[in-house]
Amino acid sequence: MFKGLGYSLKQAIVQIFRNKGMTVASLFAITAMLLILGLFFFLTVNVNFITEEIKDQFDTIEVFLQDDQTEAQAEVIRNSLSQLQGVANVEYISKAQAMEEFKTRWGDNAYLLDGLASNPLPNSLRVTLENLEDGELVAEVSRSMSGVEDVRYYQTEVNKILRISEGIQKGALVVIAFLIIVSVVVVSNTVKLTVMARQEEIRIMKYVGATNWFIRGPLLLEGMFIGLIAALIALGCTWAIYARLMAAIGQQAVILLSTSLVETNFMMINLTWIYIALGISIGAFGSILSMRRFLQA
Repeated sequence: MFKGLGYSLKQAIVQIFRNKGMTVASLFAITAMLLILGLFFFLTVNVNFITEEIKDQFDTIEVFLQDDQTEAQAEVIRNSLSQLQGVANVEYISKAQAMEEFKTRWGDNAYLLDGLASNPLPNSLRVTLENLEDGELVAEVSRSMSGVEDVRYYQTEVNKILRISEGIQKGALVVIAFLIIVSVVVVSNTVKLTVMARQEEIRIMKYVGATNWFIRGPLLLEGMFIGLIAALIALGCTWAIYARLMAAIGQQAVILLSTSLVETNFMMINLTWIYIALGISIGAFGSILSMRRFLQA
């Protein structure tokens, strides 16, 4: 067993260097595929992460009360909203509290609000949702209640974000599937050349009693080696690219989106196993396709 494995490893390495042109072509194809896959992986994971963060930020409905509503009347409305399906919590926000929150958002420019003759902000109720799917119904019920001046809910914006996220995911899957097919074909052609060059040798090996797996072993390992090397090359390039992107736009993302991007180490640890698994699988599958056709496996 170990003797056969040693022979397969030796022959696989010999064939990799013997067919340098096709080996390089296979390495380039799989590496390019994995690099593009990695970029789509970065995009998809970060879009999903940002989407979840934004959903958490927009899981509230602002119910603005009419100026003549007393706190007792506001409490009645609050109790009614608390009983609705999908509502996790309802908090009363006074005009003074709303102004303090507004000043906090304005930061260094909060002093501009001190010149106001009176507080123009209304008393309100902040409704926290358990599920965004119930948001539209809760908003409609809130609008119909007596004493409610206006209701602010960003369902349209959230739906747009969700549609964009879904579109990116579907597009990424299509591109990745296409690139995997191309890589498998290239590896298959590489192994195919090896089989064609060794047809006479294979015929003799079969004649003297060599088993099919004894013949297939070196070819299968050749494809797997090519896939593994391509995965390691792609991993190094991807790590460098993502680290540079994080350094360049990581801080801007926090400012513009109020959320950070996925950390480099966490992203790359997960991507390492994906790259290695895909690289070896593509190489092995390409070899199997070639062997089934030429060795009638």
